[in-house]
Amino acid sequence: MTTPTHPAATTDRRPVLIVGGGLVGASLAIALDAAGIDAVMVEAAAPRVDDQPSYDERNLALARATVNGLIAIGVWPYAAAQATPIRHIHVTRAGEFGSVHMDAQREGVDALGWTLPARELGAALLRRLDTCTRLRRLAPATLEALEGHAGGWRARIRTADGTVDIDTPLLVGADGTASFVREHLGVGAEQHDYRQTLFVCTVTPERDHANRAYERFADGGPLALLPLAGRRCGMVLTVPRAEADAVAALDDDAFIALAQQRFGWRLGRLSRPGRRHPYAIKRVAAGAVVARRAVLVGNAAQTIHPIGAQGFNLGLRDALTLAEMIIGADDPGADALLAGYAERRAPDREGTMTMSHGLVQLACLPQPLLGPLRSIAMFALDRVPPLQRLLARRGMGFRGTPPRAVLERLP
Repeated sequence: MTTPTHPAATTDRRPVLIVGGGLVGASLAIALDAAGIDAVMVEAAAPRVDDQPSYDERNLALARATVNGLIAIGVWPYAAAQATPIRHIHVTRAGEFGSVHMDAQREGVDALGWTLPARELGAALLRRLDTCTRLRRLAPATLEALEGHAGGWRARIRTADGTVDIDTPLLVGADGTASFVREHLGVGAEQHDYRQTLFVCTVTPERDHANRAYERFADGGPLALLPLAGRRCGMVLTVPRAEADAVAALDDDAFIALAQQRFGWRLGRLSRPGRRHPYAIKRVAAGAVVARRAVLVGNAAQTIHPIGAQGFNLGLRDALTLAEMIIGADDPGADALLAGYAERRAPDREGTMTMSHGLVQLACLPQPLLGPLRSIAMFALDRVPPLQRLLARRGMGFRGTPPRAVLERLP
């Protein structure tokens, strides 16, 4: 009886190793390839839309800065036809008089952002990845081991064709909320369970959405309606975790009745709900975004509440800032470079996380004494021009020191 043997591992040396090929990891890989930088991207799922967990049924609200970035790295031409512009945003709180309106024309732009199904963005990323010439893609593949050494990291990766060793001066963890890279680095993470579940689906409103996005807060959590093509809307309905099973068991008529009661009648009667997909919500914030010759981006660095739809937008700014700083660097994993990255990202990261967490805590708390204060705050945000401008700019993704790739380039 013979003992099976595995082929000896081959070794590849690359300036950057990206662990995770979801929305953020793929974007980083594309940005590096466009800059002529060799990289390896390792992804557990096969390179097909149906196999990648992050290319799912969510409808993403892409900030204006995000679309600028996707244009810069050549992804947007593959996605633009499936995207719907957001020209107005309307924010309210159930039972209170305050409201906030944002308008693209008032800000001098053609759109504040765009709605795009995550599946369509995933398909666009895969098509753009197919054009990359400097990137080595290992998918499906399993990261079996990581070993640090003086010059960086050695990763052992199992693929269908055998084992590959990758030597790199910079390890990038883009592997999601339950990041293996973050855990291996020994970076702790602060976690907060919101005890909420969101349901994602599409609905058809009786009235034309007119490219308006809605966010409505309530005691049970926020509800968002995002404009889609064909007069459809993407809906995100948040419910307390204790009610999630009961909501999941509702038939379509009962589910629409719940959504109608939560949203109101601004768009008339809602109907024709699509297939519902539940997601548990928690906040996970890494204690540090850099370590020795390693960096965390996207959900591996911070997973935030979907209120305000900032998750992917923030992660893309992580990726494009890192790519910008690596370009032209003699050593992409140098301590000074990574410290500079962490410092540069801190205002955007901390500001966005604070905004997201604070909105959930303040806008959805069932405390009657907060009602008048919330209404006054919304009234001020809607009527004071400097506050309007600041809110709109941050909503469009321009916060802190953005990567050059996201700066204004659209008409």
